[in-house]
Amino acid sequence: MAAAAAREMPRNLEEERRRGRFEAVVLPHLDAAYNLARWLTRHDDDAEDVVQTACVRALRFFDGYQGGNARSWLLTIVRNTFYSWVAQHREQELAQPFDEEIHTVEQAGGDPEAELLRRADAELLRQGFATLPVPFREVMVLREIEGLPYKEIAAIAEIPIGTVMSRLARARRHLQAYLIANGAAGVRT
Repeated sequence: MAAAAAREMPRNLEEERRRGRFEAVVLPHLDAAYNLARWLTRHDDDAEDVVQTACVRALRFFDGYQGGNARSWLLTIVRNTFYSWVAQHREQELAQPFDEEIHTVEQAGGDPEAELLRRADAELLRQGFATLPVPFREVMVLREIEGLPYKEIAAIAEIPIGTVMSRLARARRHLQAYLIANGAAGVRT
């Protein structure tokens, strides 16, 4: 009995250390994980489900974490979890193919992006964000809300940096057109 307890103690101690390392790596980035999930799912409860599932996956595969940028690692798991979740719960959202003709808005000129994001009405901006196709919405959240550099966004979304920049530009034009069409104050045409 004592021998079994002696063997069990180091295993429990090892598990406790692993859990402590996991918490140190993941917990500081839960807000960013929730933000990404919330913007992608567009629902609080769904975002919580996605983040919870992502955390379970992160814990399961934590031994494979090689260090580095923990936030990017976790956001990659959240993103992948979202795509698995949406395929099960809202397949039609992913079934809508990306069509450059439909999802590209012509630039009216100037550099309205920074001014647009600073001055637009917050609720209208949230509504505009919700209208973005998922590929645009995810890069906008990662760049404009989470402040990630293009290189990290490319790694998280598993796309080339040029695609990140292209999607951001198109998303900003789409958002600008939405805000103009819906009468946002301070939006320049």
